[in-house]
Amino acid sequence: MGNIRRTFTVEEKLRAVQLCLQGEQSTSSVAQSLGISRSMVTRWTRHYEAEGVQGLEEKRGKAKGLNKGWPRVKPLSLEEEVIRLRAEVDFLKKLKALRKE
Repeated sequence: MGNIRRTFTVEEKLRAVQLCLQGEQSTSSVAQSLGISRSMVTRWTRHYEAEGVQGLEEKRGKAKGLNKGWPRVKPLSLEEEVIRLRAEVDFLKKLKALRKE
């Protein structure tokens, strides 16, 4: 079997990032104490610096957009369906024009 992914809470990630940013510990020592790679702590730090605490939240499984994620349980509204169909028509027109060239 493969390795099991360990997920960390936002609080755990924030504490690790703060230790690195305040200079109390290096990224290597924080990573070693958590049992993860140094690149993971570095990634958390970059996300925190770019987005704040929201950058440390779990993003897996939060698909956004019309055709992402699980199949729809309820149908699209009429407006959403019109938008989707117009985009499809525009795409097909461009594809047809490219094929003529």
